[in-house]
Amino acid sequence: MTTKKYIQLILILGSLTALGPFSIDMYLPGFSGIAKDLNTTVAKVSMSLSSYFIGISAGQLLYGPLLDRFGRKKPLFVGLLVYILASLGCVYVADIDSFILLRFVQAIGSCAATVASVAMVRDLFPVKDIPKVFSLLMLVLGLSPMLAPTIGGYVTAYYGWHTVFFILMCMGIAILIAAQVGLPNSYKPDTSISLKPKPIIANFLKVIKEPQFFTYAFTGSISFSGLFTYVAASPIIFMDIYHVDAKTYGWIFAFMSVSFIGSSQLNSVLLKKFSSQQMIFGALITQSVIAIVFLLLSLNNLLGLYETIAMLFLFLGCLGISNPNTAGLTMAPFAKNAGSASALMGAIQLGLGALASFAVGVFVKDSVAPMVFIMTTTTIIAFIVLNIGKRFIKNKVEVSADDDMIVGH
Repeated sequence: MTTKKYIQLILILGSLTALGPFSIDMYLPGFSGIAKDLNTTVAKVSMSLSSYFIGISAGQLLYGPLLDRFGRKKPLFVGLLVYILASLGCVYVADIDSFILLRFVQAIGSCAATVASVAMVRDLFPVKDIPKVFSLLMLVLGLSPMLAPTIGGYVTAYYGWHTVFFILMCMGIAILIAAQVGLPNSYKPDTSISLKPKPIIANFLKVIKEPQFFTYAFTGSISFSGLFTYVAASPIIFMDIYHVDAKTYGWIFAFMSVSFIGSSQLNSVLLKKFSSQQMIFGALITQSVIAIVFLLLSLNNLLGLYETIAMLFLFLGCLGISNPNTAGLTMAPFAKNAGSASALMGAIQLGLGALASFAVGVFVKDSVAPMVFIMTTTTIIAFIVLNIGKRFIKNKVEVSADDDMIVGH
């Protein structure tokens, strides 16, 4: 593969991966405007965030079998088309219930891009390169929380929140064209894969019974739910509790993503000296210490705006290290069922993310402490799952700097 082709693939796959997060982050500064225009409350508008998480989680399971049965590009085309139409619907929506429903449909469309991008990483690159590729995707992905809320804040201020969804529609069109023109047919359709419910469920069960899958998928997803907790709580924490305006909130959100991007790129360097398993273990230990200190500070009312930003910056940095490695080790055993494995991994991650965001809506009102408590709990549970799950892995497929894959005992 030439360097030019490699960069092209990373950019397109990164754009596919970033579409979902962009759809989440860009409209956050417009919550109060949406509530005003649709004659409802900000709390009701926040349900559109939960419906998006539910839609993207359920959609993962829908696209997994389709991507394995029909190849990668046809289901991707259909999903992006659904996303484009739902985004257009959000531009002209007249009531909050329709808006919540359209956000669900928009999520169903966007997760085709998410599942396809992860599966195509497994198709197009050798196993030894997967964590490195995921780190590069994190670089592209990390631009979304840097750019999306900042752009969204200014667009909302000058043109209204409807324009945000028009921009998302245009992004969907551009990504659809880029994917159809620039991505190869990386996977031959497998007509032996049935689309009937019973075989699909059996296939998912086969994937989840793989000890390496459930260990690293659940470790990564439980840990990563800390990010969903932060995203869901951030408008309340910064705009309601610390009283920053929409534009400032966008810049704070952008600053936080520097931690995630920087650490994911540091991960590429550290992988030359340490294994993915060592990286995950070290990141979770560090994340646990940071979360516990963060919790103690919040419970003792020792956190102002800048202290909260600093602690969140450190916490998110740990996720930038652990997430590419848990994703790489989760996908490593799968060649034939990469689409289903990718879908199931995404469904678990987004499902737990939906639970975390729901918990934020219930408990985060006028204090930072409930958010930090959720983050601390998920981090410690992830660490426990990692250490218990490792005992069940008898033939581990792991990433090596020298070989495509190593099967260890």
